[in-house]
Amino acid sequence: MFTSEETLWPQGNAPSPQFCDEDERLSVLAAYGTQGLLDDPELEQLVTFAADFCRTPVSTVTVVEKARQRFLARVGLDASETPRSTSFCAHAMLEAQPLIVCDAMQDQRFADNPLVTGDPKVRFYAGFPLVSEEGAPLGALCVIDTEPRPEGLTELQHQGMTVLAAAVMRRFGQRRASEAARSEIALREARLRRMIDSVPGIAWSGDDQGNLDYVNARWHEVTGAAVPLSASDWADLVHPDERENSLARWIAAMKEGKAHEDEIRLLHKDGEYRWVLSRALPVDEADGGKRWFGTVIDIDDAHRLSEARDLLANELAHRIKNIFAVVTGLIALHARGKPEVKPFADELNAAIRALSTAHDYVRADDARGVDDLKGLLEDLLAPYDGAKGERVAITGDEVRVGSRAATPLALIFHELATNAAKYGAFAHHDGKVSIEIRQPCDGEDRVCVAWRESSVHSKGKPEQEAEGFGSRLLRMAIEGQLGGRFTRAYSDDGLDVEISVPVSSLSG
Repeated sequence: MFTSEETLWPQGNAPSPQFCDEDERLSVLAAYGTQGLLDDPELEQLVTFAADFCRTPVSTVTVVEKARQRFLARVGLDASETPRSTSFCAHAMLEAQPLIVCDAMQDQRFADNPLVTGDPKVRFYAGFPLVSEEGAPLGALCVIDTEPRPEGLTELQHQGMTVLAAAVMRRFGQRRASEAARSEIALREARLRRMIDSVPGIAWSGDDQGNLDYVNARWHEVTGAAVPLSASDWADLVHPDERENSLARWIAAMKEGKAHEDEIRLLHKDGEYRWVLSRALPVDEADGGKRWFGTVIDIDDAHRLSEARDLLANELAHRIKNIFAVVTGLIALHARGKPEVKPFADELNAAIRALSTAHDYVRADDARGVDDLKGLLEDLLAPYDGAKGERVAITGDEVRVGSRAATPLALIFHELATNAAKYGAFAHHDGKVSIEIRQPCDGEDRVCVAWRESSVHSKGKPEQEAEGFGSRLLRMAIEGQLGGRFTRAYSDDGLDVEISVPVSSLSG
């Protein structure tokens, strides 16, 4: 906060006794950072004007330190400081009123002073106290002449010097406020650096050209390497298998100004490579550029655990597939030579194949890399889509499917597809099925799937579709397992089925 007229020490008041204690006084003086005011242009203008206004050859802004007095601004004087023991201003700063010495040779306080008996041969001195806003004496604004001046200063000169001394203190106040702000910023920065250095991961910042201007202490603790100046500087520490692609991905993200995330192996100071998660986020700057902030977190233990889990999951998946194969083989074996059970055996095997498809779909190592409802339906209905792929149309929103939901979904749409193959759209050469997925729907956080068959060439509900096992299966899967609801309606052209389930039931 800048010092204003209202916060200046009142003119005509002696300094506060509390701050006349030398330790207290020097503590206040240090807060001004007066070293930064040496040869200050504004102070130089003030002393030049003071000398001209009072018609003296010398004028100074003086601060009194522990063992010396320093001239922050001066005119007509070569020396930048003198010992405190010879200081006139050390006396002036303690007074309630300006110190006027008309003839130093005749003043017993100064007659033997080296500045009087020798150069610069001070005779006349007028010092106006510089007192801090809390009352600490700091020094004086003075004018000096080498000739005695019995008449001292005129009333106008006295008033003018008072105004100039107040201007000096305002400049001091600006400097003090600046120093306080700088100290506060430095303190906050130090705290921030300590905090960032203490986090378990590497943290850094840089510009939009890839130049790094800060890397926390964890970098050296982890890698033992010198602080990098750019991302490419630490590319040599990335495992050779990931190095080229990782650097290319980072450069692309930087050019596009998009958030970056990558898993790489980083060489540690013990000579071992460990998996780390590298993230970088761009932040818009006021000048239109971008500043990047990033972290590098060790995920080696989690990565190895994930690999072990994937290995176990793959082994379990392989065994489950074998179980499916054994079951279908047993069904075929027991149905052999028994034509009366063949239709049931065929339906049961088809249901098991649908479950197998769902199982393949949600496996973590599935090379297709998809886990949405559209993809699952495409897999399940592929056998019915015809050679040209024109019999099944799947449209709408992308909805994530979790492993728990995949099995009931496979049963639901397998049942609808087999019914369509027996009695509905797939039983006719020009029959078609359209599926629309909507999220959200029904004004809730739900997913709706509309199954519509067309070109069925039947009237009303077929006799074969009485409430039987298929209907009970749909109800069990939709309502019991997924917590949803469904409706069926038959028209002259085919069947319409509306299914609505909570999003949470599908993503689990």
